[in-house]
Amino acid sequence: MADKAELLKIFETAGALKHGHFELSSGLHSAIYVQCALVLAYPRFAERLGSELAAKFRDFDIEAVVSPALGGLIVGQEVARALPETLSGGASGGGGVPAFFVERDARAKMVMRRGFSLRPGQRVLVVEDVWTTGGSTLEAIRVVQEGDGKVIAAGALIDRSGGKITFPVQAQALLDLPIASYKPEECPLCREGSPAVKPGSRFVRSAV
Repeated sequence: MADKAELLKIFETAGALKHGHFELSSGLHSAIYVQCALVLAYPRFAERLGSELAAKFRDFDIEAVVSPALGGLIVGQEVARALPETLSGGASGGGGVPAFFVERDARAKMVMRRGFSLRPGQRVLVVEDVWTTGGSTLEAIRVVQEGDGKVIAAGALIDRSGGKITFPVQAQALLDLPIASYKPEECPLCREGSPAVKPGSRFVRSAV
């Protein structure tokens, strides 16, 4: 297992740690943004990080990985590939497990489609790239449970909440990076007149 310094070095090498004024997908604002897409763009980094995260769940008898789109797609695939294959009868091989994803429909509700399905009671690990409020992971857990799957655990590359998120299953992140985030009306960067940028788009919101 890599230590924290070694893992951070991977993110820094890929330029995935950004400094500025950002509006997160949760709606909160922050001076630091972790752009996991940049580090996952490099297959060698994606494979390494997925393997490191999967190692935390190797003894959980996971039968499938489910990730929320879009952020969880690549890391979910790499974690699924690194997990031991669970065969009928309980034996473990080395071929990985299926990687499914959930996505938002026209009503902005998270759903599983594209022909993906889970067997009743299938043991699932929900995987995300970054936890800020944990909302996407909680939605993915709901979708799995409604589809008769059994969520065993949840994992993420980075937990930036400072351990404040509570999930209904055991949860582990590869890196704990407590990074301050603010409601827009409480954001000190907004008060300074700095516009917030929504990462992953060209959208810039004027200061509150």
